[in-house]
Amino acid sequence: MMRVLTLSTLFPDASRPNFGVFVERQTLGLAAHPGVDLRVVAPIGLPPGPLRLMPRFAPLAQLPLQETWRGVGVQRPRFTTIPATGGRWHAAALTRALIPVLDALRPDFPFDVIDASFFFPDGVAAVALGRRYGVPVSIKARGADIHHWGRAAGTRAQIRRAGRAADGLLAVSAAMRADMIAMGMPGARIRVHHTGVDQARFRPIDAAARAAEAARLGVTGPLVLSVGALIPRKGHDVVIEAVARLPGVSLRIAGEGGDRARLEALIRALGVGERVRLLGSVAHEAIPRLVATADVMALASASEGLANAWVEALACGTPIVITDAGGAGEVVTSDEAGRIVPRDAAAFGAAIAGILAAPPAREATRRVAARFTWEANSAALFAHLAGLVGGGA
Repeated sequence: MMRVLTLSTLFPDASRPNFGVFVERQTLGLAAHPGVDLRVVAPIGLPPGPLRLMPRFAPLAQLPLQETWRGVGVQRPRFTTIPATGGRWHAAALTRALIPVLDALRPDFPFDVIDASFFFPDGVAAVALGRRYGVPVSIKARGADIHHWGRAAGTRAQIRRAGRAADGLLAVSAAMRADMIAMGMPGARIRVHHTGVDQARFRPIDAAARAAEAARLGVTGPLVLSVGALIPRKGHDVVIEAVARLPGVSLRIAGEGGDRARLEALIRALGVGERVRLLGSVAHEAIPRLVATADVMALASASEGLANAWVEALACGTPIVITDAGGAGEVVTSDEAGRIVPRDAAAFGAAIAGILAAPPAREATRRVAARFTWEANSAALFAHLAGLVGGGA
């Protein structure tokens, strides 16, 4: 039995049920493996000072320190994140906070390997902890951990050192692997580990169900959907401007974030409030039906690893229009999958119009996503970690 300690600052909790659901699904899949005993440590970063002055952090501060989450034991220790420091002290603070937690855990759960599900600060701390406890460490790179923290002045050297010191590395796409190698990480230790999609939940639905969901959304005519946080990197403004060029086409954007006010202003300025709406945060349980109703899923990301939203849309039979970001070329492998276009409104508008004029068969689009399963994801992760433990890394 392999004892795995999963370390993840990207893990859902009662206050953020949609947060890191892809990490949760990967973790639950590994925990279900008959050869694995798994515990999760999901640290919560909080700023110093009285939280009454920062009410958005209050729900996090009230989370239990320990609980059972979907059948898996989870500890949620706190660590201090100091604002306006570019994250340079996050990993050191996380390491200090975790030492007493793991010291107390280890007598009853002598973990064989640390599986860090994000590069920063998780992976940097995991390397230090692996040395302390004499166990191998794996770190997974997903996207912003490399493309943001890996380029930021205060953290890039920490990430590079951790990548060179880790016993094993995972990348969500071949493109991400190439980016890691370009940073100076050892390519021989980096394994591409594609995400999965629940093929039973994310699937095409019949015309009546699509019509009912469209009516609930107030949509008549073609529907374009975008799923992602309301942040500049996701490029929702590009998609809004693209749809503004397409009379009779509606757009719904599922997600929340700091860019909401700017996007709302853009919608008003373009005069498309009747066709373009922000849905806010949508429960993960409601996403499959929403995605399966759309005629096109469009996401104009500046950077990605390999977005779960891409493969979830394809599994629903919904073609995608995306930028050439991260592993886009590993997903859009045929016209049935959609189009990869430049990050501008004209290109997105033309690609969306082209798909609407000649839509691929939904089952043909779904077949493109057939290789992205959580079963394959779990099997690959188990083999990777078992190799580190068995190899005496």
